[in-house]
Amino acid sequence: METSVLVAAQISSLFPSTHALNVGVKTRRPHNNDNLQSSSDSEQAIYSEIFNSDFTGSILLRVIHDGHILELISLSTDAPPLRFIFPDPVIPNPAVMVGPDQELHVIAVTTTGSLFRIVVPVPDVAPLWQSSIIPSISIREYLVNKWKADSKRILSHVQSIYSVTLANADGSVLRLDAEQLGQDDDDDQWSEHLLYRGSFLNSLSSFLHSSVPGGSTIISVASHPPPTDIGHFWTLSRDRTIRLWNPVGGCILEKVLSALPTTRGMAAGGSPHPNLTKTTTLLHEAPQRLLRVFKPDWSEFHHLLVFVPTEYSPISGGYFSLFNTTNEQLALVAEFECSSHTVHSQLQDFIATPHWIYTLWDKAGQSMVDRLPISNKIGEGVWLDASYPPESELTPAYLDELLLSPGSLADKFFEAIMRPGMFSSYTLQTALTQYIAACGSLPWPTDPRLSQQYATTAEAIASVVGCTVQLSKNPQTGALLYDNYWNALKRDWEGFVARCREIERSARWPLAIGIADPQGEIIVVERERIASLVREDLALRLHRTLSQPKHEPMDPQFSLLDILWTLRTKLGPRAVLATEMRVVDIVRQEIAFPYADIIQDTALRLDLGSQVDDGFDSWLVGRLQSVENIEDAVHGILDIIGGFEKDVKREEEEVELLLPAVNEELSAALTASYATLSVNARYDLALALIMLLFFLPDVVPQWDPSRLAEVFVVFRGVALLRFTARQPAGPAKPHSMDIGAEDDIVIRMRSMNVATGRAQHEPSYSLLHRLLTQFGTQSGLPTAAHRFIDATGLLQSLSPAHATRFEVVFCERLRVLGYREASRELLTWLPRTPAMNYVLLRVWLDESRYEDAAAALETLGGSFGTDFKLLQEDSEALAAVLPGAELFDSQFGFYLHAAALFKAGSATTYEVLFSQHAISTAPIDVNTSALWQVVIRGFIELGLYDDAYGALMSTPYEKLKRDCVATLVQKMCEEHAVDRLMSYNFAGVVDEVEASLSFKARNADPQVRPFYSKILYTWYIARGDYRNAASTMYQRARRFGALAQSPSEGYMRLAQLQLEAYAISINSLSLIDQKSAWFVLPVTTESVYEPRKRRKLSKHIPESSYTGGTRDAEVIELNDIQYEYALLVAQIELVQNDPRLLASIELLRSPSGVVSKLAQLSKFDLAIATAKSLGVDMSELFTLLTTQCLRLARNPDLALEEPSSDWLLTDKVSSWPGTATDRAWRYLRQTLERHDGAQSSFSYSKITLETILSLDRSSQSSPWLISLLEDEHPEYLIRTYLRYEVLDSALECTLSMVRKVYLIHIPLYP
Repeated sequence: METSVLVAAQISSLFPSTHALNVGVKTRRPHNNDNLQSSSDSEQAIYSEIFNSDFTGSILLRVIHDGHILELISLSTDAPPLRFIFPDPVIPNPAVMVGPDQELHVIAVTTTGSLFRIVVPVPDVAPLWQSSIIPSISIREYLVNKWKADSKRILSHVQSIYSVTLANADGSVLRLDAEQLGQDDDDDQWSEHLLYRGSFLNSLSSFLHSSVPGGSTIISVASHPPPTDIGHFWTLSRDRTIRLWNPVGGCILEKVLSALPTTRGMAAGGSPHPNLTKTTTLLHEAPQRLLRVFKPDWSEFHHLLVFVPTEYSPISGGYFSLFNTTNEQLALVAEFECSSHTVHSQLQDFIATPHWIYTLWDKAGQSMVDRLPISNKIGEGVWLDASYPPESELTPAYLDELLLSPGSLADKFFEAIMRPGMFSSYTLQTALTQYIAACGSLPWPTDPRLSQQYATTAEAIASVVGCTVQLSKNPQTGALLYDNYWNALKRDWEGFVARCREIERSARWPLAIGIADPQGEIIVVERERIASLVREDLALRLHRTLSQPKHEPMDPQFSLLDILWTLRTKLGPRAVLATEMRVVDIVRQEIAFPYADIIQDTALRLDLGSQVDDGFDSWLVGRLQSVENIEDAVHGILDIIGGFEKDVKREEEEVELLLPAVNEELSAALTASYATLSVNARYDLALALIMLLFFLPDVVPQWDPSRLAEVFVVFRGVALLRFTARQPAGPAKPHSMDIGAEDDIVIRMRSMNVATGRAQHEPSYSLLHRLLTQFGTQSGLPTAAHRFIDATGLLQSLSPAHATRFEVVFCERLRVLGYREASRELLTWLPRTPAMNYVLLRVWLDESRYEDAAAALETLGGSFGTDFKLLQEDSEALAAVLPGAELFDSQFGFYLHAAALFKAGSATTYEVLFSQHAISTAPIDVNTSALWQVVIRGFIELGLYDDAYGALMSTPYEKLKRDCVATLVQKMCEEHAVDRLMSYNFAGVVDEVEASLSFKARNADPQVRPFYSKILYTWYIARGDYRNAASTMYQRARRFGALAQSPSEGYMRLAQLQLEAYAISINSLSLIDQKSAWFVLPVTTESVYEPRKRRKLSKHIPESSYTGGTRDAEVIELNDIQYEYALLVAQIELVQNDPRLLASIELLRSPSGVVSKLAQLSKFDLAIATAKSLGVDMSELFTLLTTQCLRLARNPDLALEEPSSDWLLTDKVSSWPGTATDRAWRYLRQTLERHDGAQSSFSYSKITLETILSLDRSSQSSPWLISLLEDEHPEYLIRTYLRYEVLDSALECTLSMVRKVYLIHIPLYP
């Protein structure tokens, strides 16, 4: 008969609490509002039940958080967990049922005596529920009136949605029947009937005179499975008494069961069995599942199946009694014991189907399932046990074995605890929380890493565990105590592992067994895991048999396996690990020698013969001689390791359509678990086979070399699968879940920190689990697992010298899924074929190792084209991982693909490289302008301007050349490579260069680097184009002038920059022949504040002669620039002396106003120079200068008191002799002599005289002025004297004129 095995998945990984929909349950009873406390096992269930119906599929009911949360998990759809948060703990045993309106009814009773009925509407389509139904969930509460005070010993049994039975500690039963189920806001109405075992006096007498106190306490209740209209139910009390109850009449039948089965009730000689003296020992008071009512296939009546534990029996863990319940009687049908495997085990649950009885046992903390076929000869069948396959546990001995291989201690322990299936994510997070709390209680300062926040639990474990261990020094010698450090670190990690094992041991405690679907799949529920009972494949069965210390003799066809396993056992863990390391090294290396030579050399190094007892060699040789043909036997073992059952490969699509709906994540997890177990078993068998080769190397040369190659290639395939199965795949993608209406209970649950911690635990999966989503898991086990392993193709290789298409595609699939490290590790096991190199370089691209990827791509480029041919195997493998699943027909196509790869990774250097390769190999008739553009722009982006310029000038596409030149120029300007830019001649595209720089110079901010106007000026100067150079800097000056229009703190800086630009423009324009020292500019709004009009080219041309949008142009000459320069110099001087002038900047735009303001500030030298440059009349200036001289004449001390007299303190003036007044009049005289004369009709001298006369007619400080005017304009002088009524001076001047005239006209006599 076929054997079965248990495969499990972790509930916290499949259905994490972070994805759950939370619904708060309110009560009318007063209850404690304090925050609920979260214990280390709060997410581990204390009660579970599996509900199954055609309408809803399979539903797992769990009670967690010490009874405060009731959770529903759909095993048939992908619905998120649905949690009901109760104000008080729920007593055993709540139930979920389907109501008449196709709704889910959850019925639970709390410890305070509240009966809750929760109605969950079920949609017509999957998933079973979602966040949108939360507002539609109705909650009804009924307050039980006849509630017993001792709620801890009350047991509930839900017979239907209309009937609930409460078993009290005194043996009485409280029957609750629904009179009316509430609708909308109405509560349910229930009737209460308290039922006793008999009359009240009999009950009282039985209670007072009972020899075994507490024997009447009910520990199990059963009734007809719903739906049914039979209200009878059965109870089992601690004193092993079965009672049949009537909903109205109470107990109507009692039957006491024996502590031992009747077949063992009498010892030899007919005397009572010694164990019968212990019949007074009561059963455990905790609620148990010891009763089941079912209808067997061979009978039309319901039967009651009762289990009686036998704690002290050395034969079994208990026995079953089957009763016929016809006519309200209990007629014993059969009595049969459990198997010997159940000795010292505890029954947790059992179910009875029409054909089988399934029992769930707690055997040393592990789940074990025993099943017995039911027929009309019940009890004559054989119990078939099933448990988990043997797995490595992280015991101290196993941890020591891990340290035998080279590597970091922390890395090895971390890899072991993070191995998929070893510990659940909840276990790791809980252990981490406990570890941090323990470290925080130490007396020395807390390490900051203990309080740091981490993104994942794995990151937190790697950072926190061992952080408190410090490397100390010897106080006497000062030497570092490395041995003490490593020992302490090892103890710290071992302590953390021990915490994980303790929590995980509690999480694996079995709770319930049930049927998950109509197909009869058996599901085992543990506190934190869910398992499935599935058929055991051959590899698992052989591995389990061989792992048993004393196993039955095996079939002759498997005799060689028995010998191999004996050898493995004799050699011990150290030799096994050494052999494994050597085999792995051999498989991962390129094969350059025959395998027979390699095996002999390795055997010499390992020397396995020295590690066994004397005589074992002879025994082994003798056993091997019993094998008829060793090579054929080895071939059979390889078929077991790398083969699958024949029915696995059959097409079963039609069957799969009939399979019930399943939860995809659960199905994938169980399939991955089964595949992992099968792969581990195959790996151990393959390693044992290779150990035989190393132990007897002398017989290896006689074997067929292809057989030896097959041994190693099968080991390689199994090793790759085993490596993948051991790799965690990281957290799952978060689901978007809406939370329902919040209430006070939900808020309190959040404060419990149920699913949070320093690093919130996230669901984790194995790498196989992730890969299964690519293949699908609709078939049942073990078919789905075998199909997956077969589909990978890793066990179909024939020689280690080749990497098959399946192996390469497997590595590529891992890379595509984002598991680059795993893909890279697997690739190191494969030979260096083109396909392997391609996948490896894609991994390097994903890891940004572009240099390595580029080297591999260049090497791979030689594999394409008509001149190169690959082996068929290599061609198929390479085509399978290339885009389009086909080879490139030329190197040109491959290089295009390579360039696209680097473009996707933004690796411009290598995108350019392979674009150049593509250009060099492109067919003649192919347009490569896009490739040239990639090359040119790539070089520009990389800053390789010489290469960019060379590519630009080499491209045969003129349009592309003109399009790219602006990009090159602008990039070089931005990167301050102007000197190199000026060294390029840009033959044929000079106009584009100048147009690009000119555009940027006109539109870019002249204050921000790069200064395009300066660059353009440099460009023109380098090519002798001084006119455009001057125009460029003049426009730069204008832009600064426009920016300085509004008063601001940056005016001086802008003005200085504008002044510099004017000066450079003047210098450039001065290099041109003065007859043509001009340039033309369009008239812009920047000319609004021009101090004088310029000659416009369109002055005499009608506007109708121009096209639309054409602007007027103006001629800028050298004098114009000098004019603006002089005005700006004066403006800067004024602002420097009085910054307040910025508030009235408009006044400074007039040249006359500037000169006047300079004169007012006594800046006479600058004022005169500015006036001369700007052509401004200096009458006001001389008026102010004369006034200053007169003031000094009246009060010479003013030269030292007033700051306006600084003009007298210049080097030139201060060197003159005389007083300040004398120097002032001398300064006035020289200024008039220099700037006044006949060309100005001595107007400034006249203004000076008038100013003197108007202020001080008696002044005699300027006879030189009177003399000048007498000589040049005597009439004016006389009239001026008369106007100012200086009659004496007028008369004297008149007489002087008369004399001069007289002397001229009177002849001379001898």
